[in-house]
Amino acid sequence: MSSRLRAFISGWDVWELSRTVLCYVFAVNVIGITVTVATAWMVPISKQDLVRFGVLALCAVLAVGMTRQIERKREYVRKPTRAYIDTKAVWSFAAVIALPPILASVMVVLTYLVAWFCIWPRTRPIQTYRWVFSCCTVLCGTQAAVAVLAAGSVDYPGIPDSLALDDLAHVGVIVLAATVRWVINVALVMAAIALSSPSASARDLFANFDEQFLEAGAMSLGLVTAAVVVEIPIVLPGIVFAMAAMHHGVLVNQYAQASRVDTKTGIATAGAWHEFAEQAMVRSRENGNTVGVLIVDLDHFKFINDTYGHPYGDDVLGEVGKELVAEVRDKDACGRWGGEEFAIALPEIDDAQALFHIGERIRRRIQTITLAAPADAAQTAPVSLTASVGGAVFPAEGITSLDELILAADTALYEAKNGGRNTVRLSGAAPLMPSDPFQPTKIADDLDDQR
Repeated sequence: MSSRLRAFISGWDVWELSRTVLCYVFAVNVIGITVTVATAWMVPISKQDLVRFGVLALCAVLAVGMTRQIERKREYVRKPTRAYIDTKAVWSFAAVIALPPILASVMVVLTYLVAWFCIWPRTRPIQTYRWVFSCCTVLCGTQAAVAVLAAGSVDYPGIPDSLALDDLAHVGVIVLAATVRWVINVALVMAAIALSSPSASARDLFANFDEQFLEAGAMSLGLVTAAVVVEIPIVLPGIVFAMAAMHHGVLVNQYAQASRVDTKTGIATAGAWHEFAEQAMVRSRENGNTVGVLIVDLDHFKFINDTYGHPYGDDVLGEVGKELVAEVRDKDACGRWGGEEFAIALPEIDDAQALFHIGERIRRRIQTITLAAPADAAQTAPVSLTASVGGAVFPAEGITSLDELILAADTALYEAKNGGRNTVRLSGAAPLMPSDPFQPTKIADDLDDQR
């Protein structure tokens, strides 16, 4: 191997993966290629198959070209812990149904290649190995679907000739093949994401799982496409335009999600949190339940930003966001209130005492967070955190709106700050129980030295 080739290979981003993830990605790629080769010549290729492949390939290229702007935006707003929604499945699954296995596999590779070079002709937001891995997961699912069709349908490759009962059973086999393909693809991708982001919660991993049904819908459209390419291929342009409309719908949904989720912490934005809290207040008035609001402020966070830089500070905020979500109930809402402040809305709590105990649990949980300092930092000691917490409940005297509830919690937060930090205070009440004595961190010590 020449030195130039060796340098080229050693520069691949894939080598930056952990050993576990690298082995997993390599294994899936090898399996995808192996099963593709194994099924390649199960069915001979006819001239008619080549014509149908050409028609499908042309439509796939046109569809990718028409939706490249939308696809580009979709990838830029997608979080790395969210699975990619492959709407190209319309064309690749139609090929699975109507064409021999080798042509179906070529269609998968073709759509991924065209998308790679057409959607991102220059700067690409994802690494090459991730795109190759995604292609191989689809190949794995494709060969499993081929096996289901070959075993259960006498019409394979092709579609039922009539609506007789036996032929309808073959449609059921196609549906089963589509399900198998989708499940295998999603499972392989989700496993890779889980291995790559071990700290990601199950809630985060499955946050966009409802969008995965769009991919399932794309494969359903693939069944229609297969029927059209076999019987009346002149109608295929209509499916191309339908795909463009579907892509627009996916993008709108992703933008809607992005507008409600804070990119640094993965929790709700201030606007989304405010909307949730307003609805909780309305339900409280209707049902007579108690709503609690906690505002959490990280102590000495400015010193973290000044010492280690804002990117490291963003990582700290992300860790705190994860811990907050892990501590509260599913029906509660955590939001980024601004800077290093977080807001938590807790509907249907018992009383102020319960709110105080929740605030204490949150304070203690944040106190357990320990982060390694950046490798290039002058201070190499682990970074620990503390937080001050203020809270208020509704209904309460003098509180008639959400703004007043937030103001009461914010006033209590300032009391916690003035009371020595790393403590919990509730609006209009003395401490219900003593918080742990403040344990100064290395950061706090350094800050005091600077004063």
